Amino acid sequence: MYRMRLRPRTSRIVAGVALVCCALLVGACGAADRAAVAEGALQERDPYGGDLAAEGAPKPGGTLLLGMDREIVSFDPTVQNSNMAAPAVYDSLMKLTPDGKAEPYLAQSMETTDGGTTWVLTLRPGVTFSDGTPLDANAVIVNTQRHIDTVSSPAHPFAERITSMRAVDPLTVEFVLDGPFGDFPVVFGQPITYGSLGLIVSPAALQQYGDDIGRHPVGAGPFTFTEWVPDSRTVLTKNPSYWQEGMPYLDGLEFRPLPDTETRYASIENGDVDVVFGGYNQELVRASQNPNLRIYYGPGNAGEYLYFNFNKAPFDDRRMREALISSLDLNALAASQYSGRLVSATSLFTESSPYHTAAASDAWPRYDPERARGLIEEYRAGGGDPDFTFKTTQTRVPFGEFLQAQMAAVGIDVQLQFYDLAQYSSSVVQSNDFQLTTWISAFDTPFPGASRLLHSGGNTNYGKYSNPQVDALLDEAATTSDPAVRTNAYQQVEWLVGQDLAMAWFSRSYLSTITKPEVKGIDRYVSRDMFYATTWLDR
Repeated sequence: MYRMRLRPRTSRIVAGVALVCCALLVGACGAADRAAVAEGALQERDPYGGDLAAEGAPKPGGTLLLGMDREIVSFDPTVQNSNMAAPAVYDSLMKLTPDGKAEPYLAQSMETTDGGTTWVLTLRPGVTFSDGTPLDANAVIVNTQRHIDTVSSPAHPFAERITSMRAVDPLTVEFVLDGPFGDFPVVFGQPITYGSLGLIVSPAALQQYGDDIGRHPVGAGPFTFTEWVPDSRTVLTKNPSYWQEGMPYLDGLEFRPLPDTETRYASIENGDVDVVFGGYNQELVRASQNPNLRIYYGPGNAGEYLYFNFNKAPFDDRRMREALISSLDLNALAASQYSGRLVSATSLFTESSPYHTAAASDAWPRYDPERARGLIEEYRAGGGDPDFTFKTTQTRVPFGEFLQAQMAAVGIDVQLQFYDLAQYSSSVVQSNDFQLTTWISAFDTPFPGASRLLHSGGNTNYGKYSNPQVDALLDEAATTSDPAVRTNAYQQVEWLVGQDLAMAWFSRSYLSTITKPEVKGIDRYVSRDMFYATTWLDR
């Protein structure tokens, strides 16, 4: 695990700024051919949810059926997993706004008293867990200490920066950190996947269930845990003592694991579920053409990409990374698998992000098979073997075959191996057992998503990419309270990872939410997690 520290700038980082500036002057060329790929592409649609006021008065009652792209691993916030049901059980102390700021949600306020080292969190009075015990300062301290003590917790890198914490009074917690951390409140508003200090478990339940709390969650969210049948369903029931008066509107939620893409999409087309998570590009295209479905979609930062393993040949060599990128015809990919509606990606951040620069996109390698062949021959001449094995999920067979054909055209033999989602995630990607694979990352704001993905010690940096300059800049961006310094740091990060060809971006599209039209009150992150208190069924 890494600790985010403010490190001195080096001359190499300054040089990176100069390169960005120079590239901005000459970066006008090359954008046209990339823009053509996006012509007719899916456009952003209500990325953070619908217009709740315009949808009318909510109707109470009903159970919402939700199809997930994977099984729940645990409801324990200290366990690394993607759990779309967790926010319904816990709520979050803070909530992230579309521009990345943290605002109070379950908490009443969170402020620094000294520029980012000391933070004071104030809780709402009268909030209780579903077991009737109070959500107070002691509960926050107990939960935070679990993240400090659990090195494997996705929130541990943030929690370990706390040097002391105390209950000022029953509703107030003071945190003292080891240095300025301008984004500290964001950590209390993140989804469970990213590592959140804001999902609070009842201390009484922790004492009762101990390490088995992940199967017996008790929180202060709009719904309470009722049943979990692995590989079948997870059932939640309305919390009658929920802190937001009159909510939730639904009587219950039922989450069903549907890892197969075709099965999951068919389930909402056929009316078996009301909502599906995990809408990849192909599903989004189909859903956008179906008048009986609604999609909530925002391109997000990062996206879909080919993931290089920097610890294994041939992609530990930059020439081979460039050769692969130069071999990919995104126009052909869009036409063959995305109905011509691929949203191409050529940089870490979206074009609308304040952290993006045109220089980063303009410096990205274009489709150029002749250059690819030259790089491959150069690599071969030095004794390297450019052939490789491509590992991915069973839902990616068409993409694998496309990649295989593209590589064959430039003289590379690609072996294909396909896995079910669970095996692929744990045994291939997280175990670093691949030369090349596909992966998806997205984050509403750069912190902590970019750090987790690109920092040398990032807990989702499965490709083992490492650049000390990038590490220093990510640390600086996380610690500063100056927006201009943060923006400059992330712009440099984008430039450097582009120059390193850290991964081969090919699609900006990311996981979405697809619903039936009668599902109202959607309130979500771009990263697809939802706040379920406002959701209702117009039936």
